[in-house]
Order: sequence, then structure tokens, then C-alpha cells
Amino acid sequence: MSQLKPFRAFRPKAELAGQVASVPYDVINTQEARALAAGNASSFLHVGRPEIDQPEGMDEHDDQVYAKGAENLKRFIAEGTLYHEDKPCLYVYQQQMGDHQQAGIVALCSAREYENDLIKKHEYTRKDKEDDRTRHVTEQGANAEPVFLTYRAVPYIDRVVDIVRKGQPDYDIVTPDGIGHAVWTIRDEVVIGELVTFFNGVPALYIADGHHRTAAAIRYAQARRAATAEPTGEEPFETFMAVVFPHNQLKIMDYNRVVKDLNGLTPEQFLTQVGEQFDIAPAAQPQPEKVGSFGMFFQGNWRRLTAKLGSFPTSDPVKSLDVSILQDNLLAPILGIQDPRTDTRIDFVGGIRGMAELEKRVNDGAAVAFAMFPTGLVQLMAVADTGQIMPPKSTWFEPKLRSGLLVRVYED
Repeated sequence: MSQLKPFRAFRPKAELAGQVASVPYDVINTQEARALAAGNASSFLHVGRPEIDQPEGMDEHDDQVYAKGAENLKRFIAEGTLYHEDKPCLYVYQQQMGDHQQAGIVALCSAREYENDLIKKHEYTRKDKEDDRTRHVTEQGANAEPVFLTYRAVPYIDRVVDIVRKGQPDYDIVTPDGIGHAVWTIRDEVVIGELVTFFNGVPALYIADGHHRTAAAIRYAQARRAATAEPTGEEPFETFMAVVFPHNQLKIMDYNRVVKDLNGLTPEQFLTQVGEQFDIAPAAQPQPEKVGSFGMFFQGNWRRLTAKLGSFPTSDPVKSLDVSILQDNLLAPILGIQDPRTDTRIDFVGGIRGMAELEKRVNDGAAVAFAMFPTGLVQLMAVADTGQIMPPKSTWFEPKLRSGLLVRVYED
């Protein structure tokens, strides 16, 4: 059972949607956020990255930064940049990237379902990042940016969403990166009831992107619950805002690896050791074409690595992932990278940057780069279903959700 609830969103006037919509807080640094928001007082980066409104050099975790984010959100509401929906609604959020299109439902999801593993995760979170987002949620009293969830597609839900999308969208913008973003408001209580009922039959939801945002919302719920004398389970803090997409519409891109040195090996020694676990051949193209194969850019040339039979357990949903195969058979034993989360000798490059970025990194001084075959949604859900965790940097979802088009403020 998956609970979805309508809510009264705060959202921009149609003519301001393009100015308000911003990239998520976690895909840019402070300097990039300053540049993107420059000259635009309506950019939602003033809420998600409020350090841009403080003197340069201020710690982004300073108390003044969190207070500024809350102040900016209140200002957006007071000035009418964001207005309050007059009744609880669901929303359809569609994204278009080239020929790829995906459409999800924006709603409130259950904190208790997350606690009971009915909303499943596949990544570890970092406490410092959890602490940061929890402060933002607490200070602002809001889910300023949605979590990105997925579920095994249900044809009945698809049909309802398709009917909604035949109407005129409230927003239809193209952001500077060329991605189209459209939003439809579902106000009809019958349609809302149908969708809520259909989702009651969905056994589980899965976090695709936004593990730290989810963890922050759950920590906020738990703190508020503990401070409530007789909680009923129906309090606003028991829910958090998410966009819920069917799994067969989502696009996971490759998440590639670059390593700075060969761990003391000569190029000949490195290739010899790699050849013990992988078949090596010249690559007709940089990107691998199937599971179990890798592109390797080394000494100015692309090679194709194919994992040898018996080098990994095919029945293990984690160990059989390409990111695990590379880690367990090459990065750790040959290049000495035991913990890719903390080792500064390895860097990760999202597939949106292309193969040219990998070549550039090596040509600029890195030792070797590896192009990965994208992890599949079915693989992600299989890992989550077993309660296991994927290796770090296993998935890169595109396109990214835009922040500020729909905001949830907790209403007590």
C-alpha cells in the first residue's frame, strides 16, 4: 500500500514560473548558485542556497544562512511570487529532454511508510548532509524541494495521467539547459480519489533521487512526533512532498569513474593485472553497449573491458551490478581504492557530461577513466527489495527536477 495525499501547494504565478524555477540545491556549489541567481530576485536558489545572499566566505552552515532561507521563503509568499492553492490538489509534472519524456504525480507521501520500509532506499546518506537539509526543513517549516520517487508502472495510473496531460498545463517552460518542464493541476476530487485508490494498490515506492531530502523530512517528522503529546498519525509533519514517476519512463545515465594514478604500477603491469579479470579489446566506441562491459580510456586510447565469467556472483543483486564488478575486480584490488566514498584518488563524472569529459580528465593528468553501462531501474528496485544498499555513485538520473514550481509548507 502506498499513501498519496493531495495538498495546497505554494506555487508561482504562470508568468513568473521561468524566473522562479531553479536547479536543485545539490547539483551546484555556492559559486555556481550565485552566478545562476545573479540579477534574479525570484530565483528559488535564494531559498535552496540562501548563502548566496550572505557575504562571500560565510560558512553555508552558519545559523544566519538557515535563517535567511526561511526569510526568503516568507518573502516569496508575502510578495506574491508564490501563492497558496485554494484547495488540496494533486499535480502532474512532465519533463522533456530531447526525445525522452517522463510524467509523475506530485503529492504528499507517508513518513511512516518510509520508516516501515514501504518507501525503499538504495543509498547510504551522510550525516552532515542530513543535518544540513534537516535544518532547512525545520527553519523553513517546508518541503522546499521535492523528493524523486518511482514505482512499478501501473497502466490505470498511466491512463489517468495521460488524460490530465491532454488539458492545458499551468506551466510550460523550457529552462536554459533545454529541458522542458510542464505542470498540470488536478483539482477534480473524483480524479484525485481515483489516483489515491490506485496507489493504495502499489506495494512500494522507491527513492530514485533525494535520499538526503527524504531523510531530513523523516527526521523532522520524528522530532515533531516526539514533541506532540498525543500524536494521531494524521499531523502534517507525517508527510513529505514527492514527485512519483512510473519506473518505465525514467532515464538513468551512466555514472563514470576517473582515477588519478595507477597505484604505483607501470602501464604494462596495470594492463596485465586488468587482463586477469577482464577481456581487453580495442573499442569501436567509448560507451559500453551491455551489462558487464566497460569503456577504459588509457594512454590516449579507448579499450573495451568485458568481465570474465566467474569473476562475480550473478545471483547477487548488488555484487552483479557493473559498479560492483569494477570496484571488486579492478578499482580495489588493482588500483587500491578500497572506499570510493572517501578516497580522494577517484572522481565521479555524470553521464550528462559525455565521453569527452572523461578524455579531458585523462589528458589533463588523470591516469585512467572508465565509462559505465547505466544501472537499470529493475536492478535498482531489486537491490532495494532485498534491503541492500547500492555502491556509491551507482545512478545518475536525468533530467533533474526543477525547484520552486511546487512548494509544500507545513500547515499546523
